[in-house]
Amino acid sequence: MLEESESKEPAMNPFQKNESKETLFSPVSTEEVPPRLLSPPKKPTPKICGSNYPLSIAFIVVNEFCERFSYYGMKAVLTLYFLYFLHWSEDSSTSIYHAFSSLCYFTPILGAAIADSWLGKFKVLSLVGLSLIALGTGGIKPCVAAFGGDQFEEKHAEERTRYFSVFYLSINAGSLISTFITPMLRGDVQCFGEDCYALAFGVPGLLMVIALVVFSMGSKIYRKPPPEGNIVTQVAKCIWFAISNRFNNRSGDIPKRQHWLDWAAEKYPKQLIMDVKALTRVLFLYIPLPMFWALLDQQGSRWTLQATRMNGNLGFFVLQPDQMQVLNPLLVLIFIPLFDLVIYRLVSKCGINFSSLRKMAVGMILASLAFAVAAAVEIKIDRMTPPQPGPQKIFLQALNLADDEVKVTVLGNKNNTLLEESIKSFQKMPHYAQLHLKTKSQDFHFYLKYHNLSVYTKHSMEEKNWYSLIILEDGKNISSMMVNVEENKTTNGMTAVRFVNTLHKEVNISLGTDISLTVGEDYGVSAYTTLQSGEYPAVHCRTEDKNFSLNMGLLDPGAAYLFVIINRTSQDPQAWKMEDMPTTKLSIAWQLPQYALITAGEVMFSVTGLEFSYSQAPTSMKSVLQAAWLLTVAVGNIIVLVVAQFSGLVQWAEFILFSCLLLVVCLIFSIMGYYYVPIKPEDLQEPADKQIPYTQENMINLETKKTKL
Repeated sequence: MLEESESKEPAMNPFQKNESKETLFSPVSTEEVPPRLLSPPKKPTPKICGSNYPLSIAFIVVNEFCERFSYYGMKAVLTLYFLYFLHWSEDSSTSIYHAFSSLCYFTPILGAAIADSWLGKFKVLSLVGLSLIALGTGGIKPCVAAFGGDQFEEKHAEERTRYFSVFYLSINAGSLISTFITPMLRGDVQCFGEDCYALAFGVPGLLMVIALVVFSMGSKIYRKPPPEGNIVTQVAKCIWFAISNRFNNRSGDIPKRQHWLDWAAEKYPKQLIMDVKALTRVLFLYIPLPMFWALLDQQGSRWTLQATRMNGNLGFFVLQPDQMQVLNPLLVLIFIPLFDLVIYRLVSKCGINFSSLRKMAVGMILASLAFAVAAAVEIKIDRMTPPQPGPQKIFLQALNLADDEVKVTVLGNKNNTLLEESIKSFQKMPHYAQLHLKTKSQDFHFYLKYHNLSVYTKHSMEEKNWYSLIILEDGKNISSMMVNVEENKTTNGMTAVRFVNTLHKEVNISLGTDISLTVGEDYGVSAYTTLQSGEYPAVHCRTEDKNFSLNMGLLDPGAAYLFVIINRTSQDPQAWKMEDMPTTKLSIAWQLPQYALITAGEVMFSVTGLEFSYSQAPTSMKSVLQAAWLLTVAVGNIIVLVVAQFSGLVQWAEFILFSCLLLVVCLIFSIMGYYYVPIKPEDLQEPADKQIPYTQENMINLETKKTKL
């Protein structure tokens, strides 16, 4: 849809008007707009190794790396912190995660207002943004990208465009390292016997201090455009005056004006009006953008929760669910040079005008495809998840803890054989067997044949449950007990474990500072205990007369395990491990395609959007427009919050919903972009002596307030 209208001649720009050389009067307001401050004399700007790149951007890029390390490192573990440490539900964890993200992208409006109107971009970054971390993200986000762009002269526009790519590389380099390291600090380091969230949050905090130091080091070589008055307030007042003035002069006798903002000419300078025109045109184009961010930011919430239901064992490395997010910054570092140096150049050689708005539209399509792939993965996970027993049905497995083979026969009420299986020592049935009940609860008779010994026993079972029949040995005799599995099944990607103690002494097992349990002697069975998935190579245990460790190995997320404590040698007791409840075996690597697609979309959408926002912003409003760009991210997170709380859809259907919504929004954005004419720097500068050529007769008839002719 984005046709060649973006490359039309400058004459088509609505800001260029045919004006008469005569001006009969000059409207003056009693509320004078503060004059623009004169720029200080320009000094030669130090360059990097003789290039056209200012040396000052090196400090800005390093500062951004450290700040993004802090931000993304903290966000990487945030969802699982809510889920596992605070024990919130998946929907609540998702909602709070996106509420926090939304707040981080709302505060840039305040930061931009302060930067453009009071302190300037440099002081907001160093004094407000980095010192007050709670509100600092609002001071940093709208200023740092625009402040870097301010370091370039207009004649170096090409280098400035490349700077935004380097700037985005620094963001993702910090994100790459932090999203890989902070989950390791959380999961591999133990604080007080459990995951070390304190260290995972503390290291990003330290990086914020480093960011402050590095940014301050370049203070003397920065180009610091002075603040130009309270821009946000001026913009709001200008728009309000134009609307009210037009409303008060609805008479057909009053000539129409070319643009609705021209009705502010009786009170505000023409340059301000032109700047506001440029601002409102871009803001109108921003309306569809939040939907893209609604999809992109779910990598840290819904996609991470999806990863908790997948197998992170890659053979050579066990990937934590929150570490999967590292794919995004890693692929960004690969895709940015690939797109800039290869793909975009090939497209250009083919004679295709691949404008900024077209790149952003293609980025939306790729993000939509990514969520379609995520939905397909979710459906595959659901299909591999063990089915649940329905009404008047149960699932049964038998576990043989005797020292020889046992033949198990399950008999119905009429002594008819329902199941027959021979199970070797310390083995289980190869799969759960499904048995049908005639009522909601039914007694089943079990016939156990062990050597020349036959044992009959009866167990009662209720519908919709999982059961394990544990066969025990006592000398030359055997017995059995029935354990309900279903009521202890895991959720939220956690792992559940229980123990059977074959020792003749009670065993105390410590699974963490706050998690310990005691298992009775002589085939005592513990209740299920919920743990975080991962490696458990040495679990401390003790009896009344000795201490020992059990190697529980790797525990997959979502699984339930049974550990039988045995001692068949003169050495310490050991744990025989059995998967009590099967889990999804789908590898976490299946998430790679969706990450690749959404990252490609991010490179085409976000990197391009940063440069587009800067290039289309009037000089006095660059931080305001950057803040408005970030505000679209905040709105996108609110969309996710609302859908997570109120949609009630299963997860794959929710992914499809987001995918379809973004496709619709992409179509709307393409139509809007078709009629958008890019602004050139010269279009925003008009001679100061030119005024809107309205005649004195018409001006006298206008009903304006606080205006002198």
